Amino acid sequence: MEERLVMSDITMGAMAGHAVPHARAVVYNDNVIRKFTIATMFWAAVAMLVGVVLALQLCWPAFNLGFSFTNFGRLRPVHTSGAIFAFGGSALFATSFYIVQRTCRARLWGGEALHNFIFWGYQTFIVMAALSYVMGYSRGQEYSEPEWHLTIFLVIIWVAYAIVFIGTVLMREEPHIYVSNWFFMAFILTVAVLVLGNNAAVPLSMYSAKGYTAYSGVTNALIQWWYGHNAVGFFLTAAFLGMMYYFIPKQAGRPVYSYRLSVVHFWSLVFMYIWAGPHHLHYTALPDWTQTLGMVFSIMLWMPSWGGMINGLMTLSGAWDKLRTDPGLRFSVTAVGFYGMSTFEGPVMSIRSVNALAHYTDWVVGHVHSGALGWVAFITFGAMYYLVPVLWNRKGMYSHKLMAWHYWIATLGIVLYITALWVAGIMQGLMWRAYDQFGFLQYSFSESVNAVHPYYVIRMVGGLCFLTGTLIMIYNLIMTVHSSTTERQPAVAGE
Repeated sequence: MEERLVMSDITMGAMAGHAVPHARAVVYNDNVIRKFTIATMFWAAVAMLVGVVLALQLCWPAFNLGFSFTNFGRLRPVHTSGAIFAFGGSALFATSFYIVQRTCRARLWGGEALHNFIFWGYQTFIVMAALSYVMGYSRGQEYSEPEWHLTIFLVIIWVAYAIVFIGTVLMREEPHIYVSNWFFMAFILTVAVLVLGNNAAVPLSMYSAKGYTAYSGVTNALIQWWYGHNAVGFFLTAAFLGMMYYFIPKQAGRPVYSYRLSVVHFWSLVFMYIWAGPHHLHYTALPDWTQTLGMVFSIMLWMPSWGGMINGLMTLSGAWDKLRTDPGLRFSVTAVGFYGMSTFEGPVMSIRSVNALAHYTDWVVGHVHSGALGWVAFITFGAMYYLVPVLWNRKGMYSHKLMAWHYWIATLGIVLYITALWVAGIMQGLMWRAYDQFGFLQYSFSESVNAVHPYYVIRMVGGLCFLTGTLIMIYNLIMTVHSSTTERQPAVAGE
């Protein structure tokens, strides 16, 4: 269903300090956005459920169930890719298509057939990749890239996505390109380069899922972490910052605190992030100068990252009282807080002496999930709570009380998760480097595994809390769409 909306003077251009000279009727295409919104919440439940199963397997190996396709090694990439590319990717498709139309005052470029190809093609890719993981066909690289023919299929979908998004920007009637769109374009173009570079391989044959990677040895390791860290930098950071710069001002009803800071934030972030990958390879065969380069750029990243955090939080100046009445805004603002914490912890962990203690421990897993759950998932939840009533023309959410329950249960889950793994990770690092008076290792590896078992149980409980909150949200969203208590409303100017 399409909506005919009249843009008022309160547009994102005006929020950025650019006056809109006139109002004009624009027909927005929201069909594909609704589909990606539904897919976002479906994959959220799937990815987090698999995560809880994996946490159970780490606590009690019997939960591997005795089948090859349910063991930890095969389900782990299903969880990772499901959380990042299925849940996070679907959210980015939905929000980027929504934001680019509203901020450009232009209908989404291309026809319904192209939009449906992007949606169904991406969902097909997700399902096929997951099946390849459980069948044991992944290439075994970081984030477990799927077979080469699935990568080619993804590239075709991604090119179509880029054409639609950039085409909409080129057709804009708003003279200014709002900063969210800069972040989304950086994400689209850089991820394309990363996937092509990391997946360069020679297949055994046209009929084989296997292939020889184009890189070997330490070069392969460097390429993997150039890809892996920048997948975090552009897929999980830059793109979701585009989401932040739109939805927090909309939810708070306030202009961006400093548009100039947002531009400085953008250019410094995208320049510095691309160099930071080698900090994952400290104390390896990678040359020392390359390791140091990665560490230096990682530490420098703290400044632009916190520039974005400050900009997001200061946008609420004069509107902090809305946190009491709008749980959706509470999700978004808490996400910015987690973003600030994660982007401080990451540079600290990149320092060689800290890395010597932290690397290969569960501290890294805790750090990753403070960003994945606290930043990525929370900013997405805030956006979904805003989008669903608008896309389905409802007064508001079915239940603010359920939104509040979701917020507190999910927050409790994150706190349990990351604090348990901080303690477990530091304990592991200290036990692995402890020596007795004779110079022998004081603890065996199995002893360190036994020592962290209670913290693995706490991590599992935290993940279960987060999954429970997500299921509450899904119920609330379904009731918002279908319940008679949230009546349909005419489209509001400026939405």
